[in-house]
Amino acid sequence: MEFSSNLTLEILNQPFLLEKRIGLLVAIQEHGSILKAAKNVPMSYKSAWDSIDAMNNLSPQPIVTRSTGGKNGGGTSLTPYGKKIVDTYKILKHEQERFLNSIAQRVDFNNLELDSIRRFSMNLSARNQINGVIEHIQEGQVNASVFIKLKSGYTLVSIISNQSVKELGLVLQDSVMSIFKSNNVLITTDTGLNISARNKFVGKIEEITLGSVNGSIQVDLGNGDSIVSIITRDAVANLNLKIGDEVCAVVKASDIMVGK
Repeated sequence: MEFSSNLTLEILNQPFLLEKRIGLLVAIQEHGSILKAAKNVPMSYKSAWDSIDAMNNLSPQPIVTRSTGGKNGGGTSLTPYGKKIVDTYKILKHEQERFLNSIAQRVDFNNLELDSIRRFSMNLSARNQINGVIEHIQEGQVNASVFIKLKSGYTLVSIISNQSVKELGLVLQDSVMSIFKSNNVLITTDTGLNISARNKFVGKIEEITLGSVNGSIQVDLGNGDSIVSIITRDAVANLNLKIGDEVCAVVKASDIMVGK
């Protein structure tokens, strides 16, 4: 009998690097194409992009970059940070295998008794989970405004209770996760719109997925950050939204949770 285990690295209790995602990054490094890399893993083209967006959002620096046009028609490649991530993961995986082999040699399986060993994990349904660093905390009588600097350069503001700030132990320069539902994200083509919502992010539409009633709009904010909004099909049509359009994603500060 032998021990075996997958190696998953997490950031703020969220799966960040799984073996399949590492396989995708290695394939991107080899082929320079997300389509070829997805077939190599294998996974669907959409699942590949979803994995990349998730990694870029969770990571303190972009891991994958894409280019369009040009002599070779564009492509996908790892950033220098992404290459270091792959190399580091390979080292960790090698050490994990050495550790498991060492345990296997020391355990008497004939007399082994194992109680129930379980690993609990929670996956959030919220589509938007973006990593950032706290740059300011402004406390009021009941609630606090937490200002979070994103990789894209934007500052996101979340309003949570003072008690939550205390229980999470939030301090300046903490790396935290901002979490909000996609149906709480409004989309407007008026990028100069004056509105009471604290969070307004201007970016370009990189993906539109239409369902029977609603549409999913993914907005690229730059430097690996993206936001997903769910709006009705009628709204997509009325706004005449197209991939590449510059839009403004609007989120109320009270709709944003903070995780650490």
